Amino acid sequence: MKKITLALSAVCLLFTLNHSANALVSSPSTLNPGTNVAKLAEQAPVHWVSVAQIENSLTGRPPMAVGFDIDDTVLFSSPGFWRGKKTYSPDSDDYLKNPAFWEKMNNGWDEFSIPKEVARQLIDMHVRRGDSIYFVTGRSQTKTETVSKTLADNFHIPAANMNPVIFAG
Repeated sequence: MKKITLALSAVCLLFTLNHSANALVSSPSTLNPGTNVAKLAEQAPVHWVSVAQIENSLTGRPPMAVGFDIDDTVLFSSPGFWRGKKTYSPDSDDYLKNPAFWEKMNNGWDEFSIPKEVARQLIDMHVRRGDSIYFVTGRSQTKTETVSKTLADNFHIPAANMNPVIFAG
């Protein structure tokens, strides 16, 4: 009996060792794989342009209409959006669909937004040229808004050059 048990054990061991272990095929990761130096080197070089260069390129041209985006372009407006998230939907971005948030953002919370200096220089140049200034935003429109006045005040835009904000959201 001992010999049969030993022989059976040996056969089982051989079958066990004969099969290779296979790992399960994993699905591709949904995470951004990031970048590396080689990928960064493939990009086109950045060509920086100064406000003075833009002004020189416009010499002799008649006044024109120019448009600027607002949020985190001419204004660092993230504080208002942060407050909206904390107030209306701390665990999601649902506040962006909440009319109460847009009422606050478009009627006073921009007082906490910081004008960007390069935007000030660029807008000043366009005002000196007599250009018509427009601001376009993806924000939702509200019944009232103080954004136009806030922008005009922050960037010292005369009424003759300033147009009401265009709400495209």
